[in-house]
Amino acid sequence: MKSTIGIAVLVTVLQVARCQRIRSLTACMSDQSLRLDCAYEKKTSNALSYDFRLSRDAGVGVVVASNQNVPNAMYKNRANVTVSNNLVCLHLAGFTTADEGTYVCRLKITNDYEDNQMKNISVFKDRLEKCAGISLLIQNTSWLLLLLLSLPLLQAVDFVSL
Repeated sequence: MKSTIGIAVLVTVLQVARCQRIRSLTACMSDQSLRLDCAYEKKTSNALSYDFRLSRDAGVGVVVASNQNVPNAMYKNRANVTVSNNLVCLHLAGFTTADEGTYVCRLKITNDYEDNQMKNISVFKDRLEKCAGISLLIQNTSWLLLLLLSLPLLQAVDFVSL
């Protein structure tokens, strides 16, 4: 009996240690394009499958972009996906109010203990923020590090003399 409980605890710990979860799903506008960032925890180098869907009601929704399913013809030429280390990013060109609704990001890692991981977000054009550019401040860089990195520049323009 005790060994059964021990095995159950060990399997639970292994699942938590190995499974990869979606951390966040965010949306923003860049020019006339929608950008959805599906950030996840990467704990293995196993293959990643992704699926972005749009639903306007309680249904399953239409496939916007996927490497598992065929995208809906309406989105096939407008959707572009980039995959980096811990981020799957959907760019939907020509975003209009007709594209509003609930977007779902589904990720599946090959040989992962968990089934599809998924998160959803409601997207309305008039409520979307503008996408921020890449900045050292956005990357949570400390002010002290920024100051140290800028010292040579300040010295070059004679702001600081050491």
